[in-house]
Amino acid sequence: MANGKEVYLTEAGLKELKEELQYLKTEKRPEVIDLLRDARGLGDLSENAEYDAAREAQREVEGRIVQLEAMIENAVVIEESQNGEVSIGCSVKVKYVEDSETDEYTIVGSQEADPFANKISNESPIARAILGHKKGEIVTVTSPNGNYNIEIIDVF
Repeated sequence: MANGKEVYLTEAGLKELKEELQYLKTEKRPEVIDLLRDARGLGDLSENAEYDAAREAQREVEGRIVQLEAMIENAVVIEESQNGEVSIGCSVKVKYVEDSETDEYTIVGSQEADPFANKISNESPIARAILGHKKGEIVTVTSPNGNYNIEIIDVF
């Protein structure tokens, strides 16, 4: 993540990352430091399972802090499109042309993607196909399972 790659986030997604970072720095990190201090007090570190577990917890916390700091540093907050085009941050209703089923998706950056909440990554096949298109257009989605057409019903 430290490679400077842009991380696309909604305002809410950026806020969540900042809150997690704050929690890790102000609550979790001191908690792990206390565990390490307590484990050191138990004696021989070479056969001290508590110490090993505390060191592993410290590695995980510090690694996540570094990851979050890089993501926040490289965050690009997504602005909603004002011209009716599908863009990162907007929601769309699409109809699968072959079977007339409809779905609604919110297009987000890959860090916020959650298929169970219908939040799809801007890097997904559907999002790549519809980005920049408008309501009423039919586009072809190229996916690993083959190509199919979808119609953009609404952009909101």
